[in-house]
Amino acid sequence: MSSTDQTAASARAVVYTQTGGPEVLTLLERPVPEPGPGEVRVRVARSGVNPTDWKSRRGSGSGQAVDPAQVPGQDGAGVVDAVGRGVPAERVGQRVWVWEAAHNRPGGGTAQEHACVPAVQAVPLPDDASFDLGAALGIPFITAHRCLTVAEDGPRSLGPGTLEGRSVLVAGGAGAVGNAAIQLARWSGATVITTVSSPEKAQLAAAAGADHVVDYTRQDVVEEVRRIAPDGVSTVVEVAPGPNAAVDSAVIGMDGSVAVYANDGGEDLTLPVRDLMVPNARWQFVLVYTAPQEAKARAVADVSAAVRDGAVRVGRDAGLPLHHHPLSDAAAAHAAVEGSVVGKVLLDVADAVG
Repeated sequence: MSSTDQTAASARAVVYTQTGGPEVLTLLERPVPEPGPGEVRVRVARSGVNPTDWKSRRGSGSGQAVDPAQVPGQDGAGVVDAVGRGVPAERVGQRVWVWEAAHNRPGGGTAQEHACVPAVQAVPLPDDASFDLGAALGIPFITAHRCLTVAEDGPRSLGPGTLEGRSVLVAGGAGAVGNAAIQLARWSGATVITTVSSPEKAQLAAAAGADHVVDYTRQDVVEEVRRIAPDGVSTVVEVAPGPNAAVDSAVIGMDGSVAVYANDGGEDLTLPVRDLMVPNARWQFVLVYTAPQEAKARAVADVSAAVRDGAVRVGRDAGLPLHHHPLSDAAAAHAAVEGSVVGKVLLDVADAVG
């Protein structure tokens, strides 16, 4: 193993040992972990909080034992400070963004000062990209990438020109995945339409780069989308498939796809079969954790390219307000996400690393 000198025998970590509300999260001191073969250890600066974090924490019911203890946090950003066998020593000191850190890895979550993850899940982060941005990439951007690339005729990868001539409808453009989808689709040359529920959210979606913003509480979505895209849209990035099924079915174009990544509004979904047969429409359900590995690899590569291009941003001026919480206040951070706060919630694990 190659590593920087470590003088601290222990480090802070947020854990839970039973399912339940935010109150089950505990901050404690644990031994600094050592990276295993093929792993790197990241000194975490920021940890991103996603809906899957609180859903996993709640489980199927409160009070169920979690053994071994789980460190939450799929996404994060920081600096590699140690490497395991088989990983080049040159990675020590590298700024990285981390994705899927906690998936099937109880001790690997980013809500701690030192996280060990597979080397491929610690992705180089350019010097001019903030740790705030790095911690906001992971699950939202990989999910958005998958949603934008599941159409029958592709593209399988994103980048300038890959969605040229296509129209994309993003439901809920003020959410984290919606924001990511807008930014990636715009970077790839699509005409981006999004729906929102308030003037404030409309401003955020426009800041993200949407070409057209439709307030579904005040406007007829089908009428507006068909006015913008008379032949229908190529892709719908859908957060609420049940409530929006009729709209999606009415605006999808020939060979179009509706990519469903969440179940806001309920589990039930009713589709007009004949109306969807005519355009040969596709409904694709998306979950990052079980998505094909090759699709995730393409997403990581493309998101990294977008970061290098300066095409993705975070903050209110990018349509994604940031909400910072100290590591000691992880419960409040989880509660904010569970309460559907608008923007991205981050845990400030360290003010400076390196």
